[in-house]
Amino acid sequence: MRFRIRSRLKSPHFADPRFGAVRSVLARSVLALALIAGPASTAFADWPERPITLVVMYSPGGGTDTMLRALAAEMARATGWRINVVNRPGAAGAVATRYVLNRPADGYTMLGASNFNKYSRISGGGDSVSWRDWYYMRAASGSASWSVRPDSPFKSFADVIEAANADPGSLTISTSGTGGQWHEFAAVVARAAGIELRYVPYNSGQLATLAGLNGEVDITGGGVHEHIQYVDAGQLIPLQQTSLVDIVTPSGRIMPSLVNFIPDIRDQLPPSGAYNLGIRRDTLPEVIRQVESAFVAAVQSEAFGAQVAERHFAVDLLIGPEADRRAAQVETVSASVFEELMIPGARTAEELGLPQPEEFDQWWPPSGYSVLPIHDDE
Repeated sequence: MRFRIRSRLKSPHFADPRFGAVRSVLARSVLALALIAGPASTAFADWPERPITLVVMYSPGGGTDTMLRALAAEMARATGWRINVVNRPGAAGAVATRYVLNRPADGYTMLGASNFNKYSRISGGGDSVSWRDWYYMRAASGSASWSVRPDSPFKSFADVIEAANADPGSLTISTSGTGGQWHEFAAVVARAAGIELRYVPYNSGQLATLAGLNGEVDITGGGVHEHIQYVDAGQLIPLQQTSLVDIVTPSGRIMPSLVNFIPDIRDQLPPSGAYNLGIRRDTLPEVIRQVESAFVAAVQSEAFGAQVAERHFAVDLLIGPEADRRAAQVETVSASVFEELMIPGARTAEELGLPQPEEFDQWWPPSGYSVLPIHDDE
């Protein structure tokens, strides 16, 4: 199933700020490829000399697994490397994180992550810090979605806001589990809208969508990729989705962007799930440089783009210091949201040494942060 994206945001004020980052990424990738070919990298011309293992932190068949396997296949195609993908799910990514940290920092074992692996440290599953111990590169992202049944009294996002303000905490929304991605993103949207909702956990985004279809909740939570087929068929009415542009389904139905209703959300880190490749930050720079160049080539490939579109995600390339900053920013936002939701066992921002979201720009870069040597010229 294919869909197209149409923007209603005419003003230059609403230009997606990530586009500038992508342009700089393209320029850096050219430089990185040139550096690989240069004399300084001669000693590493034969790396890798054996297969690479990509450890995915979630189970086979899910969005993270699908995206990372597609990425690994295109990296292998671009370079001739052999990349084996294995799954080590558990503890919000902490199981896979600990495994990779316990392997040598030689680039032969990398981490397949989502959301810059922010949940592992917040949930208490580990102490590694994204911008100190890891280098994460972003390949693609997915967006959250709110929908309702056709027989719902709510026909628009504004209707939900009005009802929620009239009776705070009375409206229910399905989530993929307490503390999960769609729970967090729903809370971010609710906070930006100034409303209070009651979150009903299910074991996956798919089950959360089915709960909405069955009328078990007032609002169907989940991801665009989980809702779009039902929206296209007229079984769900879209209220909002968290990408920065409207999405038009194959039958012409519009899934409106949240920024139509809350323009300032773009300045509050628009909530979306990210799919990342992580490598130990203490890996030799020459190896990281080769991995980054292969990563960029894979993300830009037609085959990866087709896989992303098929899953109703978006290619969303981010590398270098910008990726380090985003990794810290999403963890900062999530720590604040988890504290507000009183998620059991979640560490607070203070415990993690993080600022409040509104103080992030003044806090970054934190003490001890340093740019990777391959990005020193940026």
